[in-house]
Amino acid sequence: MSSHKMHWLHSPITGGVLLVISAVIALLWANISPDNYHHVWHDTLWEVSTGLSDKVHQVNLHKIANEFLMAIFFFFIGLEIKRELLDGELSSVKKAALPLFAAIGGVLFPAGIYFFFNAGTETVNGWGIPMATDIAFALGVLAIVGSRVPVTLKVFLSALAIGDDLMAVIVIAIFYTEQIFMNELMVGLAGIAILAIANRAGIRNRTFYYTIGLCVVWVSFLASGVHATVAGVAVAFTIPSRREISMDSYLNQAKELLASLEGERFQKQDVLAHDSIKALKKMKSLSFQAANPLQLKEDALHPIATLFIVPVFALGNAGVIIDSGMIDQLTNPVVLGIAAGLIVGKPLGIFLFTKLLTIMKWGSLPSGVTWSHVIGAGFLAGMGFTMSLFITDLAFQNPEHQIIAKVAVLIASVISGIIGYTILMRTPKAD
Repeated sequence: MSSHKMHWLHSPITGGVLLVISAVIALLWANISPDNYHHVWHDTLWEVSTGLSDKVHQVNLHKIANEFLMAIFFFFIGLEIKRELLDGELSSVKKAALPLFAAIGGVLFPAGIYFFFNAGTETVNGWGIPMATDIAFALGVLAIVGSRVPVTLKVFLSALAIGDDLMAVIVIAIFYTEQIFMNELMVGLAGIAILAIANRAGIRNRTFYYTIGLCVVWVSFLASGVHATVAGVAVAFTIPSRREISMDSYLNQAKELLASLEGERFQKQDVLAHDSIKALKKMKSLSFQAANPLQLKEDALHPIATLFIVPVFALGNAGVIIDSGMIDQLTNPVVLGIAAGLIVGKPLGIFLFTKLLTIMKWGSLPSGVTWSHVIGAGFLAGMGFTMSLFITDLAFQNPEHQIIAKVAVLIASVISGIIGYTILMRTPKAD
């Protein structure tokens, strides 16, 4: 199948549409048959032991989605962050300054607004919920806007969202870890050290990294109390990012191998000569050596993360029961904090911090990007959805608080997306 036909697999629109469909299905399912929804995701339990301690973990489908599948998703996020740091929009101080500074504003303002509404209450721990950005939704809406916005705005928003994800991982690791079991954590850190040493030693075997990453690092972090998604990012940073042979060497060897295949050009039989088979195998091996392992893994994981993991997560987390009592909760401090944080705090923080950086001459707007574009992108960043729903379960143990927070996230994300889309559609291109 041609790469053109497969383009939809990597399109942000595809991921965004699937996310919307999953969320709608979850809402309908939970409200039409709440008992069935709860039974499927929460009531069916399996007992699992890591072998590192006597503790037995009770696992249900919801935990599998949130702690296993999302660890893979965060592994993918980690690969994206590492690539951007090595050779992307975060690879130099000059490139990274603007999106990272904007991301800091987009984290501090929503968290501060939430804290303002909830200070002194039992729900104050939810301050991390409105600071997140759903990159699939944000880039999906931007893709729908299309050529009306400059490509540089997509680059800016992508880098901003990745910076946002990096800060979210740090916040989860530091503030949403209740109890740490040091023995298990040390085993996990030892696993990361082994992977890092293997990277430096030039080991490129994928099975080695996946086995140590899953069986040692992920399991140990899960047992330690530090959320397993942090393990996903940590393992991603150990994945080799250097090519084994130079492109010049690859091309020279590839030319020789192609020349050896000339004898097959006019052969009509499907059966190839033994030497031709060897040449093709060598070509495959050379192609892998000439490629960046990190990029190969990121490219392979992209459709799995956006077309499977995130929709499944949405299906298991967006199913909140909406009844008449929800109207009375609209003035709840949790709702006000999340809604104001995402709808007001996100765009305001991003705009002000971006403005401050340009005033201080530490950075400038990307080519073709206007301040209206920055405001519109700021509202798209207010679509917290996946990350906000994820942090909700970490922040609150009380089911009632979780439901209220998730409804607020859903409503605020929709409003932010509509406002951002409207602003960008009405913003003329820069001269």
